[in-house]
Formats: sequence, C-alpha cells, structure tokens
Amino acid sequence: MNVLLTADQIRDRVHALAAEVRDAYVGKPFTVVGVLTGSLVFLADLIRQIDLPLQIGLIAASSYRGTATSPGELTIKDDLLPDIRGRHLLLLDDILDTGQTVTRLVEHLRDRGAASVRVCVFLRKTGRQRIPFEPDFCGFTIPDAFVVGYGLDYNDEYRHLPYIGILAE
Repeated sequence: MNVLLTADQIRDRVHALAAEVRDAYVGKPFTVVGVLTGSLVFLADLIRQIDLPLQIGLIAASSYRGTATSPGELTIKDDLLPDIRGRHLLLLDDILDTGQTVTRLVEHLRDRGAASVRVCVFLRKTGRQRIPFEPDFCGFTIPDAFVVGYGLDYNDEYRHLPYIGILAE
C-alpha cells in the first residue's frame, strides 16, 4: 500500500481545521454531526481540539455495499441525532466523492429544522464530483484513487490505519 497522507500530516491538518471550525462557531449553539462510519476517527480527533461547547450527533448514509466501489441507492438513518431544530450544524464526512451523498444529507438536515448546515470533509477527491458542491471546510484534496485508513475502509477493513493509503489493486 502506498501512503498518501502520513499520520503527522493528518494530525497537523486536523489541528488547523479545528481552529477554523472554532472561529466559525464562537457564540453559536452547534452540533457536530458525523456521518457513520467513515468519519468516526476524524470526528474524535477534531472535536477534542475545539474548545467550545458542542453537541455530537451521528447519521448513517450509505450508498456503497461490501466491496462496491461505485454508489448505489442512498439510505439515510438519523435515529442517533439529538434534537437539531434551531441549532447550527457542522456535518462531518470522511470523503467528498460524487457530491450526491453530502447534498442529500444537507437537504435532509435542513428539512429537520437546523438553523444552518456547514460541511467539513476530511478528503475531497478530484475528478469525481457529479453534483457541484463546495464544502465549507476541507482537510485534503486527493487524486482519484481508492483510499483507506483513518476511518475509510474497503469491505469494512483498514479503518484503523493512522494514515491514508492507496489500496493496491
């Protein structure tokens, strides 16, 4: 496996992202909503560096099954969300790929009564977006390669790796 982003690079960027997020939410009641399961490592590292009161919620959105590398029909499960009506949300996702999932999630959260929804993605893959979407915060822009580690998986493996690697075919 080729290492694309080292653990040190990730740590430094997450620290900088935490400062950006903190500055954006000072004085606002906000909830960080992590997209299961890929964002969990990123969520844990990021929120520990944000020195503001915040709530945490989780939402499941999946269009990939098993070893699939192209999306299917999107399913959303939001039973792990607190009451988000009137709150400012930071939707945290592991990767911005086609843009379909994140745009549907933003719409879903707004429909549930969020005061605002901003998006933070750990990775943004180039050349794959089908739906125009600009995240408010982005960790890294990466080439169009299948990556694993730091929460991202292949068939639910490799999430535990402290780095981002390009999975060998």
